[in-house]
Amino acid sequence: MKKFLTVLCMITCIFGLTACGKEKEVINYDEASLRMTCESVYQNVCMDGPETADLIAQLKSMDEVDLGGIEDLFRQNGVKISGKALIKGMESYQGARAVIGERSEIKSFTVEPKQKTLVTKLLVTGTLHDAEIEVVFDDKLTVTSVTINPQYSFAEKMERAALNTLMGMGTVFAVLILISLIISAFSYIPKIQEKLAKKNKEVTVTTADVVDNTIAQIIQKEEMADDSELVAVIAAAIAASTGTSTDGFVVRSIKRANTNKWQNN
Repeated sequence: MKKFLTVLCMITCIFGLTACGKEKEVINYDEASLRMTCESVYQNVCMDGPETADLIAQLKSMDEVDLGGIEDLFRQNGVKISGKALIKGMESYQGARAVIGERSEIKSFTVEPKQKTLVTKLLVTGTLHDAEIEVVFDDKLTVTSVTINPQYSFAEKMERAALNTLMGMGTVFAVLILISLIISAFSYIPKIQEKLAKKNKEVTVTTADVVDNTIAQIIQKEEMADDSELVAVIAAAIAASTGTSTDGFVVRSIKRANTNKWQNN
C-alpha cells in the first residue's frame, strides 16, 4: 500500500511540473494600433444613413468570393476583418441605435487578453445611452466579432429586471388559470353528454310513437273496411230470409252473439 501511494505521488508531481513548465500562449500586440483598428471598425460598422439596411442586404447576398473582395478592401486600409464579423456588427448596431441615440465621442478604450484572442472595448457616448463596442481579435489580429452593447443605468436595469419578472410570472399565472379553467370544464362534460342522450332518446321515442300511430291508423282503416263488407253480407242475408230488400232496414252495429243461446233456442 505504501509503494502504491509513493508511485501515485510521483505521478502527480510529474504532471504538476509539466503543467507549470508549459507557458501560456501570449499574443503580441500594439495597443495604439489596436485602438486605431477598433476606431476604424467603429466608424464603418456604426452607420446611421438610410441606405444602411440596403448595404447590409447586399453584403448578406454576396458569395464568399465577393465577400473576400470586401475584406481585401479593408485590409488595404490597414484593417483585417472578416466579412461575417462586419455584417454581424452592422446588424448589432442597427438593433441598438434607437436606444443609443446620436453618437458623439469615444470615452475609453480597454484591451483584455484571453487565450488565443484579444477582447477590446470602446466606450462611446450617446444622446440617450452610452454604448460599448466590443471587438474581438484572433491570434492573427483579425477582427472576428463586433458587438454593440447599450449601457443602462442601475435604475433602468432594475426596471428591466422587474418587467421581465412580472412578464414571466404573468405568463405562468395565465397558463395556470387556463389549465384550471380547462379542468373545471371537465365537470360539465357528463351533464352535456346526459342532455344529448336524453335528447336522442326523446327523438327516438317520438319517432316510435309516430310509427305506432301510423300503424294503428292503417289497422283501423282495414278493420273499418272489413266491417263494411260484413255489414253488406249480413244485410243481404237478412233481406233474403225475410223476403224484403236491404233498403227497408239499416244495420248500425254488429255484436258477437253467445253461441250457447242460439243452441238453446
